[in-house]
Amino acid sequence: CQLTITHSNGPQVSMIHKAMTELRRVYIDYTPAPMSVCSAMSQGYVGYDIQNALRSELLGRGISRPVSTILTQVTVDPYDEAFYAPTKKPGKGFLRVVAAPKPIDIVEIDAIRALADADQIVIACGGGGIPVILQNHNLKGASAVIEKDAIAGKLAAELRADVLLILTGVPSVYTGFGTDHQAPISRMNAEEARAHIQGGEFEATTMLPKIEAAISYLESNPQGTV
Repeated sequence: CQLTITHSNGPQVSMIHKAMTELRRVYIDYTPAPMSVCSAMSQGYVGYDIQNALRSELLGRGISRPVSTILTQVTVDPYDEAFYAPTKKPGKGFLRVVAAPKPIDIVEIDAIRALADADQIVIACGGGGIPVILQNHNLKGASAVIEKDAIAGKLAAELRADVLLILTGVPSVYTGFGTDHQAPISRMNAEEARAHIQGGEFEATTMLPKIEAAISYLESNPQGTV
């Protein structure tokens, strides 16, 4: 199988942002790292760990496959409504709240596709991708983060993947989650998913982004499976 992996980076980007902010307080001449740079650092950091762990596991099973991490930028709209109502909270304790705009284009998609077509395992769009704003021919980092599930759905659609597989900390998608009427959903089509969204079945910051990503992927690739 051709395998392309993306991942979250919430704890890591928060740790890097806090570290860089504290460094600026101690050494006044240092320039604090913007959120986009912290996202880039976390992509390299998490990608490095996944890349080496996966390579070792494959070799241990007698499988020789190249594994590559692609530093990935994702364009966003500077007038996205998310910039006017930031909701994303990196880290714990004292929090910085940032915008989570919708992804528009994956800048390095051709490189990702070329590596995937060359039978390499690719790690890309980590943490939702580095959010950038296109200004003439320049890509400027945005003070924002991109929802990891949204970019997973878009990446799968762009690659025309047969399967979008989302790993979670719960065994199933549920209706009535956390209530006495909780019931697992074993199968669901896009229309049924939209009905459940309208009914408020999915929590806004946990399961809802995953369901929305699945719907977006299926709209672009009706023959796909989630």
